[in-house]
Amino acid sequence: MAPRKEKTEKVSANEAADTILNYLRKQNRPYSATDISANLHNKVTKAAAAKILKDLQDQNKIEGRAAGKQVVYHTIQNTDDALTPEQLAALSAQTSDLQSRTTALQTTIKTLRSTLSTLNSTLSTADLVSSVQSLEAEKRDILARLETLKTGKAKKVTQKERMEAEAEWRKWNGIAKRRERIEREMWRMIEDLVGEKDKREELREALGLDE
Repeated sequence: MAPRKEKTEKVSANEAADTILNYLRKQNRPYSATDISANLHNKVTKAAAAKILKDLQDQNKIEGRAAGKQVVYHTIQNTDDALTPEQLAALSAQTSDLQSRTTALQTTIKTLRSTLSTLNSTLSTADLVSSVQSLEAEKRDILARLETLKTGKAKKVTQKERMEAEAEWRKWNGIAKRRERIEREMWRMIEDLVGEKDKREELREALGLDE
């Protein structure tokens, strides 16, 4: 036996007009009498909906326009809410400005992420500080040896030893420059994240970046 269809309760004649008018206002789009009757689950029949819509139009509460063989109805739009050409132009300019700023910020984010990835793949902040201290100690040792050489107390350096020393110097000089570049990039990122000048100076001193 086929299931019985649930009977839809019809609204009263007085309620039907309010129901249809509120529905059009809420949806804010055009509908025909057939559409409204179907969308309201047949609480208002198609014939009743057509008559009510025509009455509402006559009362200037809604507007109706012919669309083929049927008429579609919609609520009357308040022209006072419409934007002026100047307001539309201002909104367009604001939208373009926000789009440009968004693009610039996305580019900055991409650059910072790339820099952060590079820093993470090399040395941590603690390792950088330790390396700087180690290089400073090595520098002092080399300067002390240089002073000894200047006094003439050291043995004569052969051509091979000099070439090896120069190659070693070029190697460590390149490493030092790369580390200096990493230090500058790291500090630029820190400055962007730490807004207060006093805190930046304290942090720079703690990291030993001015030594």
